[in-house]
Amino acid sequence: MKRGNYTAVSEFVFLGFSSFHEHRLTLFVVFLTLYLFTLAGNVLIMSIISLDRHLHTPMYFFLSTLSASETLYTLVIVPRMLASLAGLRRPISLAGCATQMFFFITLAINNCFLLTAMGYDRYVAICNPLRYTVIMSKRVCAQLVCGACSIGLAVAMTQVSAVFRLPFCATLVAHFFCDIRPVMKLSCIDITVNEILTLIISVLVILIPMVLVFMSYVLIISTILRIASAEGRRKAFATCASHLTVVIIHYGCASIAYFKPKSENTRDEDQLISVTYTVITPLLNPVVYTLRNKEVKDALRRAIGNKTSCLGCLAIWHT
Repeated sequence: MKRGNYTAVSEFVFLGFSSFHEHRLTLFVVFLTLYLFTLAGNVLIMSIISLDRHLHTPMYFFLSTLSASETLYTLVIVPRMLASLAGLRRPISLAGCATQMFFFITLAINNCFLLTAMGYDRYVAICNPLRYTVIMSKRVCAQLVCGACSIGLAVAMTQVSAVFRLPFCATLVAHFFCDIRPVMKLSCIDITVNEILTLIISVLVILIPMVLVFMSYVLIISTILRIASAEGRRKAFATCASHLTVVIIHYGCASIAYFKPKSENTRDEDQLISVTYTVITPLLNPVVYTLRNKEVKDALRRAIGNKTSCLGCLAIWHT
């Protein structure tokens, strides 16, 4: 379609949570608290995995990478949202909006495929344990992580290029960050082609990884049920419980956000869903893996024990 004589738009303004204006301070405190817990939890996981040699395995390599990705993911979105709630409602340039959308898409897709890689790791560990160290070598793990990141970068470049080739006639984004659909709605022209592209990409990067993960778990569960020992079955299920919990929450929120019928969309509902996958879901990763994972809890106890011992030694030396 021809672009026509449209007024050039050079910046956007987020409406954010303007419909909850009277609760702005409460929302700021709640989201800031959640954000700080998310940062602290993910940094704690990365530190424990890095320092404890018992956790230098493929499973925890993927978990550490996921924690790093989740940290960057929240960093792209949450600080600006908090600034808006604090009353610092500044416009964002077109280039700034494109940059935020690019990193948001890249990291979101990276997280989806990292969870898929973690599912494959659990499948090999339980269904093919004798060849686990051969199949899940350091090289293969690095290739899986690079592959997840490369897919994220390629899809982000495609999606952002398609969105920012559109001419824009409005400047008020009915959202708290540069998400795909709220920005596309500001276009002066018909966006049907862009909506179809977004749907195709969503199917590829959400449904396909989700199906692969659940196929892995069908094979994992069938293998576990054939284990004769009840204790062996319990340990095998415990190994997968944390990952499966995170997978269900992550893919569940993403599916609701991007496959929800357009006719049902309302601004407040969309923002509530977006808060779930941008603020709450990244917090669940460290919470689930520290509260439900015995190896991580044991590593944390060892780290605390070593620190206590060191402090005790210093106290004795000074006396």
